[in-house]
Amino acid sequence: MNTVESLVLGIIQGLTEFLPISSSGHLEIGKAIFGSEALGEESLFLTLALHVGTALSTLIVFRKDITDLVKGMFSTKKNDSHTFAIKIILSMIPAVFIGLFLEKQITALFDQNLILVGSMLLFTGVILYWAEKTPKAEGQVTPKKALLIGIVQSIAILPGISRSGSTIAGALILGIDRERAARFSFLMVLPLIFGSMAKSLLDFEGVPEQLHLIPLFIGFLASLVTGIFACKWMIALVKRSQLIYFSFYCFIVGGISLIYGLL
Repeated sequence: MNTVESLVLGIIQGLTEFLPISSSGHLEIGKAIFGSEALGEESLFLTLALHVGTALSTLIVFRKDITDLVKGMFSTKKNDSHTFAIKIILSMIPAVFIGLFLEKQITALFDQNLILVGSMLLFTGVILYWAEKTPKAEGQVTPKKALLIGIVQSIAILPGISRSGSTIAGALILGIDRERAARFSFLMVLPLIFGSMAKSLLDFEGVPEQLHLIPLFIGFLASLVTGIFACKWMIALVKRSQLIYFSFYCFIVGGISLIYGLL
């Protein structure tokens, strides 16, 4: 693992975590291009550092929403924060189930499998195109819709399916207001991200003897800075109904990845 690779992968992670083009898929493509064998524990530390960066970027962008939500949850009176927290919990159930019972099977798919990545990017393109062709609505996130969006999120564990793209698209198809859809999509994943990071830290048997800290920091910083930019950009894109351009992007990159993987 070197500094240039960490920087590029950090930028990829920061941009694609929020833009609807699949961070996991693009990281696998990036590793395939680099011929990344940056291996074992060191590679896992880099992946963790990149996800910490994008998680922190979400906290920074939505700091007011998160602060209000936490304050409201500790209030003795029932309020919107309690209701929102219940919806977040409902949305987490499918992904938690997948993580607990199918983790090994899912992890096996993350091995520079460009045929799978390409196919799932094409699927992401279809969902985004469908969402943009759905008439605009002003609906709320109800508990039932939160659970349905959670099911979509659990499917997005597959490399190549955009988590943000699929959950926002799913919310739009369900008739939820665009700004609410983006806000819920980005906030619903935070508990899962931090839970996954905690589990990853517990699974580490020890720090590798030759762990290179500078590339890790460069990757973390790149994912943090680009993540802040991409998160704000994505919210603006959803409001302006411009997701369809990313569907075309997914069709192109998915097709190229599929052909490259087959050849």
